[in-house]
Amino acid sequence: MGNSLYFECKSGISGDMSVGALLDLGADKNKLEKTLSSMNLNNEFTYKISNVFINSIKATDFDVIIPHKHHHEGDHYHHEHRNLADVNKIIDKSDMTDSARELAKKIFKITAQAEAEVHGKDIKDIHFHEVGAIDSIADIVSFAILFDDLNVDKVYFSTLTEGQGFVECQHGTLPVPVPAVCKILEKYKIPLKITENEGEMVTPTGASIVAALYTGEKLPDEFIIEKIGYGAGKRPYKNPLLRVISLVEKLNG
Repeated sequence: MGNSLYFECKSGISGDMSVGALLDLGADKNKLEKTLSSMNLNNEFTYKISNVFINSIKATDFDVIIPHKHHHEGDHYHHEHRNLADVNKIIDKSDMTDSARELAKKIFKITAQAEAEVHGKDIKDIHFHEVGAIDSIADIVSFAILFDDLNVDKVYFSTLTEGQGFVECQHGTLPVPVPAVCKILEKYKIPLKITENEGEMVTPTGASIVAALYTGEKLPDEFIIEKIGYGAGKRPYKNPLLRVISLVEKLNG
């Protein structure tokens, strides 16, 4: 039997926070490195794994570094022009287990469907900035590899907690929760709580990770904590920290 994981999303959830939390839980960093190298995208990104402190709590930070992130349309790098088929080709050619590959594709498809619906386009035709961006590829593939490595049997989520206001992105100024996140939560019936925090706490990648694994099962009344992982976020709100707990359910008797 695998582990049960509880994602405590009181401070939102994003791709990098999720990857950081699973690394902090002890998922195989070498397996991650091997797969990311096999993607043959080394000229497009590097990454850094480090310990940071959020409100004095030691957490793991997963930082995808893109050398030419701010180049404009006329420049050589066109990360935003990848569509779902392009992303799936990258995943297919990468060195990972079938189950990790399936999860990565599932997460991407959830995001892609939401973006397509929001922008009124067919999923095959739309070119996604968020979905196709190299940091999203790195985050989602990394999460799938690490989740698969932990041999997870059951997953529980707290209510997703989101901020409010507006956020600037490739499509302009968007209300928080951003439309793609709203679409994902609507489709998969995932509970949401709005806080007083200004800005985005739940990203489309974070919402897609939840949707891919969400069963609606409630956390057991009692359980034994095996291990805790803290994943650091980078947004400037009060407590950007995702806690993931590996637990054993307490049996009666």
